[in-house]
Amino acid sequence: MKKNELTDLFNDHPVLSDLTEKIKSGTETRLGAEGLYGSSKAIAIARIFLEAPFTLTAVVPEKEDAAYLYNDLVSLTGDDTVFFFPSTYKRSVLYEQTKPANIVLRTEVLNFLSSAGRKGIIVSYPESVMEKVISKKNLQKNTFTIKKGDNLSLEFLEELLREYNFERVDFVSEPGQYAIRGSIADIFSYSTDLPYRIDFFGEEIDSLRTFNTGDQLSVNTCTRITVIPNIQDISIEETNDSFTDFLPASSVIWIEDAKYIRDKINDISEQLAKKEEAGQAEGKSATVMTGNRFIEECLKFRTVETGKSGISEPGLRFVFRTESQPVFNKNFSLLGSKLVSNDDEGYRTFIISESQSQIDRLKDIFAEINPELRFESMLFNLHGGFADHDIRIAIYTDHQIFDRYHKFRIRGFSTRRESISVKELTGLNPGDYVVHIDHGIGKFGGLEKIEINGRIQEAIKLVYRNNDTLYVGIHSLHRISKYKGKEGAEPRIYKLGSGAWQKLKQRTKSKIKDIAKDLIRLYAKRMASGGYSFSPDSYLQRELEASFIYEDTP
Repeated sequence: MKKNELTDLFNDHPVLSDLTEKIKSGTETRLGAEGLYGSSKAIAIARIFLEAPFTLTAVVPEKEDAAYLYNDLVSLTGDDTVFFFPSTYKRSVLYEQTKPANIVLRTEVLNFLSSAGRKGIIVSYPESVMEKVISKKNLQKNTFTIKKGDNLSLEFLEELLREYNFERVDFVSEPGQYAIRGSIADIFSYSTDLPYRIDFFGEEIDSLRTFNTGDQLSVNTCTRITVIPNIQDISIEETNDSFTDFLPASSVIWIEDAKYIRDKINDISEQLAKKEEAGQAEGKSATVMTGNRFIEECLKFRTVETGKSGISEPGLRFVFRTESQPVFNKNFSLLGSKLVSNDDEGYRTFIISESQSQIDRLKDIFAEINPELRFESMLFNLHGGFADHDIRIAIYTDHQIFDRYHKFRIRGFSTRRESISVKELTGLNPGDYVVHIDHGIGKFGGLEKIEINGRIQEAIKLVYRNNDTLYVGIHSLHRISKYKGKEGAEPRIYKLGSGAWQKLKQRTKSKIKDIAKDLIRLYAKRMASGGYSFSPDSYLQRELEASFIYEDTP
């Protein structure tokens, strides 16, 4: 968790402070908030969460709204406290196509809520919260915890994974898979977005770590891990609970446009029932709840309703006075005029960007247009700028100033790209050239099963000169890369153990050093010689650079 300078600006906000105190007191279970625009709603949620000791769930009308709210809250409070709860499906239950990454995120949320003593923020949307979930009891029954130093046999672990319907493979690439190589077990649980690697010393757990599926390199060490199967495979009889059944009794639900959310869930439920009557989506209607039931479940908790279409009359309503960031359309004269009027009216204006180089450009532009313009800059990432008239603060985002698309990021599966990836590996054909960092260029000979230490394992076959063969274990995938050379030109392949590849690498290093020395001498001569002085960049040049849609190369 982190408090930062942006949320600290709202410490003494009169309306937000009153709302926070009223929520903390618990004297009113139905509260309303209106007048929150841009990212002001994220700041309000963050401030309440940082001050109050409970879990807060935010449900907003659309998936895209939820994703941007999630990103804002991660920026404001830290990614260890904010969780995204998506639908199991790529679109919704109507289209039935599940997404493994979403199942992982859902399982992570349920696992988090099952852990006592933790609080966090959960962000979701109608298509997700309408899906019924496994009960707490059944989740605990299907959760296995492993700690460093535990005594555990590989045979027992494999038997457990089979009961969980995990698939044994030679190397894991997606949730629900496991691999065993000697004293090492790799498990891709549905409780995390990276697989686990368990190193045994006899029957003792010697180390636990996460690793990258692309290059098989370790990411983080762990002291304990949880293994959870695909909770979507649990029978319908065991998945009849609402997501809200996992929430602690002290939780607060922040719901935006509750009536719209209720009606949207009801509409999807009705469409699903019609598909089922037509012989499609068999049994799916039993896996979702109606919008009416979801609202009933929400009203068991303290609620804060926002938006235009509420569902219940709040006991107290808190009115904020914010407005969205004006549309500037890259017009710096218009922006400059707004900065002047803000200053005249006693507002502190902040321009925020997640790029320091962008902030520097904006400062240069304004210094040349009008050095008297007053604003403060902040390295930060928010989706929507706004002005808060209660505390006279305006926060403008650079992507809105330049009318650039602002992309949200949802945590999922990560893959490093330095070495060959599993996807690239499966796309190789026998005879394609690959490069091993120690042995040089060879031809890909396919994947073969070989015996290593009495166990059959899958390995990558590389063929060198005179049909010399090298087998590379999957755990050494990071030592191989795809060959990239001049199109149409065949590379030279050396005999294994000849030392030719090492000599070639040494000669290449020597040539690079010689080129570097020549460059140093060349630049020394340039520094010593006279040159032509070009006129400095104008604000127009910097304005053009600042409007570029891509991030600067570091």
